[in-house]
Amino acid sequence: MPDMSASASLAMTHLVTLAELDEDKVTPGVLGFIVFAVMALAVWALMKSMTRHMGKVDFKEAPDPETGAARGEQAKPKQG
Repeated sequence: MPDMSASASLAMTHLVTLAELDEDKVTPGVLGFIVFAVMALAVWALMKSMTRHMGKVDFKEAPDPETGAARGEQAKPKQG
């Protein structure tokens, strides 16, 4: 069985470099997460409200009198 300690050691050194904190790096932090979460909840609430209001809409389009008259004239056979 090959020695896994070398590869485990190499993996740990890569993980340690990722875990180091850089004080000069700007991150959103907890406040950024809270603002994002509040905005996500607001969008969800707005979408839910919009869906409820759109479900109440009962739109039946009345036929256009101009197109109805034109169709009626074309459908009648000409007598002559």
